[in-house]
Amino acid sequence: MTWITQPRSKIGALATISTGTGPLVVLIHGVGLRSEAWGAQTEALSQTCRVIAVDMPGHGASPALVTGPNMADYVEAIVAVLDEPAIVIGHSFGAMIALQLAIRHPAKVKAMAALNAIHRRDADAKAAVKSRADELDGRTIANPTATLNRWFGTDVSPQRMACQEWLRNANPAGYRDAYRVFAIEDGASDADLNAIQCPVLCLTGAEEPNSTPDMSRKIVALVPNGRAEIIDGAAHMLPMTHALRVNTVLAEFIVSNL
Repeated sequence: MTWITQPRSKIGALATISTGTGPLVVLIHGVGLRSEAWGAQTEALSQTCRVIAVDMPGHGASPALVTGPNMADYVEAIVAVLDEPAIVIGHSFGAMIALQLAIRHPAKVKAMAALNAIHRRDADAKAAVKSRADELDGRTIANPTATLNRWFGTDVSPQRMACQEWLRNANPAGYRDAYRVFAIEDGASDADLNAIQCPVLCLTGAEEPNSTPDMSRKIVALVPNGRAEIIDGAAHMLPMTHALRVNTVLAEFIVSNL
């Protein structure tokens, strides 16, 4: 498929792609991306659900948060989209936000899926992500090649080209702010994960070097009602690179939690 720009509607302060009717499913993308990154999922899931893919604050057509944002600011910006209890699905930084929505607003979240979620980085990974965050000045966007190579390797693909365009045209301040929070955060606390009552699905790629399969397994070991699914051959951008498999897993998860 192609990841072309879609029309937006405004919900609260956020721009969204909203489509379909039925139970509410909310999709939250990762740092530097935009709601079109969920193109394959909005197309598939909107056949049976009302799907809202948000532009995270400072991304796509959504305005940046005002000053010094932290995780709670992103959570509170996105909770306004949940006008009824929803199934919330997040990818990468969006997965962190989705978990925090389940922790901070349990009545709003019927079930949640965390795709490529971070949980307890090792020392090398912490140093690397902090170094990348420290390089961001909020005025210019760094060459995205290194990021794209982490996500896709060096092969050219439509998915890589779409992400390259989004990264090159990202709001520099919005990107910096989100990446700094992403770098500081290291996953929800054990106590918070223990307290999540809704069903939790953790999904990641077998080839993912950062949001590793082991991280997903550790998260679901801590929540009362969780399961992990690892997709063979996939890495960080599995919603785009392995859309058919991801859509199948998510559709089954949604149906089982309506």
